[in-house]
Amino acid sequence: MNENTIAAISTAQGQGGIGIIRISGNEAISTADKIFVSVSGKRLCDLEGYRAAYGKISENSEMIDEVVAIVYRAPYSYTGEDVVEICCHGGLFVTREVLRAAINAGAILAEPGEFTKRAFLNGKMDLSEAQAVMDIISAQSKQAARTALSQRTGALGKKVSDIKNRLVSTVGHLAAWADYPEEDIPEVSSTALLENILDVKASISKLVDEYSAGQAILHGIDTVIAGRPNVGKSTLMNLLSGFDKSIVTNIPGTTRDIVEETVIIGDVTLKLSDTAGIRDTENIVEKIGVDKTRERISSCSLILAVFDSSEELCEEDINLLESIEDTPSIAIINKTDLENKIDLKYIESKIKNIVKISAKTGEGKKELEDAIAEISGTKDFDPCAGIISTERQRSAAIKAISALEDAEQTLSFGFSFDAVTVCIEEAIDALLQLTGENVADAVVDDVFHSFCVGK
Repeated sequence: MNENTIAAISTAQGQGGIGIIRISGNEAISTADKIFVSVSGKRLCDLEGYRAAYGKISENSEMIDEVVAIVYRAPYSYTGEDVVEICCHGGLFVTREVLRAAINAGAILAEPGEFTKRAFLNGKMDLSEAQAVMDIISAQSKQAARTALSQRTGALGKKVSDIKNRLVSTVGHLAAWADYPEEDIPEVSSTALLENILDVKASISKLVDEYSAGQAILHGIDTVIAGRPNVGKSTLMNLLSGFDKSIVTNIPGTTRDIVEETVIIGDVTLKLSDTAGIRDTENIVEKIGVDKTRERISSCSLILAVFDSSEELCEEDINLLESIEDTPSIAIINKTDLENKIDLKYIESKIKNIVKISAKTGEGKKELEDAIAEISGTKDFDPCAGIISTERQRSAAIKAISALEDAEQTLSFGFSFDAVTVCIEEAIDALLQLTGENVADAVVDDVFHSFCVGK
């Protein structure tokens, strides 16, 4: 157990009704007692867990604020240690003064994510549950919040544990059958063993396949609205964002810089960029905007390629279609309220997902929402299912799959079951790394380094 007692402001720093300073560690309660005086005269060290006291925070006989102090006793706290949460008036000055008093009383400033790291180290949650904490904090939609909460309550850990236990049982059976031939232990069948390996591999592969959908729900999709000038990109941006985010005129080249906005379309969060119209231009400023557009197209995860249905395809349209063939894209045939002149068959030959829309009237928005759900893999997404939510988890899952593929090959080559066991044990080790049951300290430090201070 960590000997240091840590403290930090756990609420957003700014004006607010309440600010919370969290203190955790072996000396958390005695540290708080040095600066807190209750109106009843009762000390925090005399309180049972889950009890609160009203009083004031003072330092050097000078009152800082009226507060409520809540005591949580180990192991029944968020971190698994003794914890005191001091609820003071919100505001930068007051919360910082209370934190400073706690530090002067013996606590040290918590590092990013240190409270949750201690919860993980003290067995209050596994690593996948701990990582879900930040997803809950950063959730920008109902679906993202539900998904993160499901992860926090152990959905992924349970799913991985079930898979791991099947492999452990298989290894145990192989070991017992090999080591105790005189016992009445059922013989291991190569066919049954292979079926088990393939079934487990399929379960892990399903988790990997759902990774992109989980990312789209939890963290959003880096999306670019692209097209030549005056096809309706900025009008589409305003439709999706719900307000006039981009300037709309009939003058080609109005948008010269990238306009960004985070929008929620159905259950998917799009990190949306309205870009300059793609065309050859002699205007230096517009040319910079076009170059930025091409750069953003090359690095984004989804392209909403906009075309004007009332005009025939031009060279800029064709060049765009050819440049995005290998990138997840939706062709948006805009201005459907006007006479159609566009060559739809040519677009269909380049892009699978096509939506007809009038960005001006809003007609076709639901169809666009459905297309985004389809291409992002979130159409049939279950937020309560366990999903892989980080690249670290995905890497561990892929490592487990690779080990099971080695087990398949080992069986097919006719090697002994001992060799197969080694491969399965490697898969088990990868799954243990996924949940954090067997992971290097450096990896743990890296995971919590990305957390906010106070959590």
